[in-house]
Amino acid sequence: MVKFSKQFECQIVPEWKEAFVDYKQLKKDLKKFRVLNNNNTNTKQQESSLPNTLISSLRTSLFGLQHREHGVIQVHNKLASSASTGDLYETELLEQFADTDTAHEFFACLDLQLNKVNQFYRMKEKEFLERGDLLKEQMEILNELKTALKQQCSKGSSSQEDDSISGTISCDEEFVRDKTEQEQGQDSATDEFDKNMAQFSDSVKSDEMGKSKREDGKMRTLSGRVFHFQGKNLRLHIPLTNPSRTFSAITYLLWDDLMNQSSKKCGPEGSRLHINKTKLHHAEKMIRGAFSELYKGLRYLQTYRNLNMLAFVKILKKFDKVTNKQVLPIYLKVVESSYFNISDKVIKLEDEVEEIFVKQFAEDDRRKAMKYLKPTHRKESHGVTFFIGLFTGCFTALFAGYVIMAHITGIMFSLLFLHFFLYGCNIFMWRKTRINYSFIFELAPTKELKYRDVFLICTMSMTAVMGVLFVHLSLVAKGYSYAQVKAIPGLLLLAFLLLLLCPFNLFYKSSRYRFLRMIRNIILSPLYKVVMLDFFMADQLCSQVPMLRNLEYVACYYITGSYKTQDYRYCMRTKNFRDLAYAVSFLPYYWRAMQCARRWFDEGQTSHLINLGKYVSAMLAAGAKVAYEKEKTIGWLCLVVVVSSAATVYQLYWDFVKDWGLLQFHSKNPWLRNELMLRRKFIYFFSMGLNLILRLAWLQTVLHYNFGCVDYRVTGLFLAALEVIRRGHWNFYRLENEHLNNAGKFRAVKTIPLPFHEVDEED
Repeated sequence: MVKFSKQFECQIVPEWKEAFVDYKQLKKDLKKFRVLNNNNTNTKQQESSLPNTLISSLRTSLFGLQHREHGVIQVHNKLASSASTGDLYETELLEQFADTDTAHEFFACLDLQLNKVNQFYRMKEKEFLERGDLLKEQMEILNELKTALKQQCSKGSSSQEDDSISGTISCDEEFVRDKTEQEQGQDSATDEFDKNMAQFSDSVKSDEMGKSKREDGKMRTLSGRVFHFQGKNLRLHIPLTNPSRTFSAITYLLWDDLMNQSSKKCGPEGSRLHINKTKLHHAEKMIRGAFSELYKGLRYLQTYRNLNMLAFVKILKKFDKVTNKQVLPIYLKVVESSYFNISDKVIKLEDEVEEIFVKQFAEDDRRKAMKYLKPTHRKESHGVTFFIGLFTGCFTALFAGYVIMAHITGIMFSLLFLHFFLYGCNIFMWRKTRINYSFIFELAPTKELKYRDVFLICTMSMTAVMGVLFVHLSLVAKGYSYAQVKAIPGLLLLAFLLLLLCPFNLFYKSSRYRFLRMIRNIILSPLYKVVMLDFFMADQLCSQVPMLRNLEYVACYYITGSYKTQDYRYCMRTKNFRDLAYAVSFLPYYWRAMQCARRWFDEGQTSHLINLGKYVSAMLAAGAKVAYEKEKTIGWLCLVVVVSSAATVYQLYWDFVKDWGLLQFHSKNPWLRNELMLRRKFIYFFSMGLNLILRLAWLQTVLHYNFGCVDYRVTGLFLAALEVIRRGHWNFYRLENEHLNNAGKFRAVKTIPLPFHEVDEED
């Protein structure tokens, strides 16, 4: 049976880790009592006698009721200095313990944990309640605009196109009401979003169609114009997180200018604001996502309450068992009556969110709404286990047959194709790294690919590859023409690509399409907003340069018809192919650099620019190697060594200090970090040394050392495999650091930007 401490660590929200009960520390304090009680027990057994036993029994019978009535401890409730902090609890010992100092330390730590839980719960509850009120206001505005749009469309305007129908709302642009004190105390989430959006609006103001200032001095942003609603002046913001929104915003801006270039200053009847259907659809989508994130946050908060309550119960039971005192019923009453356990505001807000979501976004279909709000994990299937065993057995048999036939015929099939498909299988395995990190990778549980599914995909793929290798070798041994036989691996590759693009709901469609969208986001960097799933996959591609170049070679090999003439070096002799191969080598580093630039643009953190420099140094090193391969002179060799060495030092520093969080001088674990997942510290030092050695694999491209009679392609395969090992090694410590320290500052509940924002008269 799994211990509670393990269950507790697995279920906590990583971002809120510091706010949970420090169960480990409480157990450490409790161990002192256990050691002391063991010593006292041995002493009492030696000194025990019949008189002492009678006296202790009489004392228990006479004064036991008094102890039960008054209790062993008394918990005092003190009023805090600020209302936001809430009540503070402090425990007073009414009875002497075997070690009073240790008891004081334990209950002081217990009180600290209870006060911490109450304060955090109160803070998060207030944050979610304010977010809920803001979302309700946003929903009212959206419904009002949709109603106005429907009324305008019902009046009939035959000149308007179906995909760009716009409605109008009257607004008084000249008269702006003074803001009241309540309006000045607007929700902090809106202010934070306005600050985050300032960089977008500032960068766009200079490129706007210009000349779009109104005569009363108000400015328009690329996202929309100011309009009046319920006594407030609002602006519609649609964040430009992808190319389609960017292009649609620019198109809408141009169209809006054409529609309003002849309009004059607002008259007594007010001006007319054009509302686009597409913008309303984007606004509705943003509000729906915000409701979903709010609901997820409320569920996290309930999990936080339940886990902490269970932790208090477990530690108090352990304390009673070790000390033989009846502390549990006394302290548990205090915990049960504390704020984090008795407050029902979160439950009420959760019910309200469910009702709003069912009515507004699910067409009163509660089952449909719950599928969106409460995504469930896919159930395990016994069929997966069966097919894993089936494909594993087939692969073993085919591999044995292939080795025997290759030994008999003396023919060894090129390892290039096997190399490629092994990398293809690894692509699916990378996705497995997100288990227990859904708050980082921002994936729903229904999209999660279990490790059993990954193993099934790998065994199935390798069985297909080995089957094709066996058939290929058999046909070659029987004397079939090479033009026919060599086409078989290309057909297998085409089958895998068609399976990846298959539009039917077969073979993990959601995972396949998620992978394709992720590749699209990487290729089109920096047009898309970067999340961890995207840049984590881009980091994997930086280690897959051999796979990309092999893919390019396979395409050239079959497109040019080289497989018919068995001219394996035709593609390598072609200048265009060599230039394209060099470009492919640069692409992963370029994509990753563009992602760093986009993150710097969105978040404004200088560390992203420094990280960008790491990938620029890698591109410079790769460029120096390309130049050295074309013209092998001493000067180019020195340049390659200098640039590659500098890039290696740069990458090692970033790996150890930034990505892994190690080499912290003031850490309680010297040269490591405070939080460690592995118990044996020497593993971290060994991993750093191994990473250093694997990072120096580029020396082989300069030295060209020959390992006996081993073919250069086998050497390249071996070095590429070492890079895959290094990347998998890097992945573990990168995710460990993220899980323990939230190095990327990701949030368990995303703050979805809202479309409607109140503006001041000066804005």
